Amino acid sequence: MFEAQYENWLLTQVAASSVERKRRLEEERHAEDLFLKNVWWPAVGQFEHLHGEYEASDYNDGQRFLDYAYIREPYKLCIEIDGYGPHCRDADRRQFADSLMRQNHLILDGWIVIRFSYDDVKSKPRQCQQFIQQLFGKLYSLKPDTDLTLEQKEILRYMNLLRKPAAPKDISLLLDVSTKYARKLLIEMVEQRLLQPANVTDHRVRAYKLPTITSISN
Repeated sequence: MFEAQYENWLLTQVAASSVERKRRLEEERHAEDLFLKNVWWPAVGQFEHLHGEYEASDYNDGQRFLDYAYIREPYKLCIEIDGYGPHCRDADRRQFADSLMRQNHLILDGWIVIRFSYDDVKSKPRQCQQFIQQLFGKLYSLKPDTDLTLEQKEILRYMNLLRKPAAPKDISLLLDVSTKYARKLLIEMVEQRLLQPANVTDHRVRAYKLPTITSISN
C-alpha cells in the first residue's frame, strides 16, 4: 500500500515541479524517504497536502527548498530531516548561522518548523510518529477536512484564531444559533476528540479548548 501511494505521490510532485525541484526529487533522498516510510505513512496514512522539496521564498529574495511542506489551512508546516554529518558536524560557522537565520525567517513567514534527526527517524520511529499524531491532534484534531461539518470547521477555525477557551455563548454568537444548540455542538466535538473541556466548575463545563499536546516518552 505504501509503495503504490508513494509512487503516485512522487509522480504528481515531479509533474508539478520546476527544473531544480524536479532534480532534487529524483535524486537519492535516503533520509527523507525513510521519514515517509517509517514516520509519516504510519502516523498519517496519506500524502494529501504534503509536498517534497517545497520551494519557499528566501529572506535574500531567493529560493530555499524544504525537505517537506504540509500545507493545510490554516497552517503551513515545514518538516526537516537533519543528518548529524552534513547538518551539524561538517557545517562551518557561516553555514550554521545561515541555517538558524533561515529557520527564523520561515517562522516570520508563518511556518511551523519541525525538525527530526535522521537517527530518530531510523531508530525511534514510533516516537516521531507520536509527535506527528499529537501535533495533528493539536492543530487539526486528527480529522480530515472532509469529515468535518461546516459548523465544526467554523468552530475550529475560530478557536485556532482565538487561542483561548471558548464558551457556548461565544459559539452561539459566532454561528448565530441558540446557546443550547451551541453547547450541543461543543459536547459532540468533545466526544469526537475535536475539543476538550476547560474551566470545569460545579461539575459543569463552562468552556472548551483545542486538544493539548502531551509529553512523549521514549
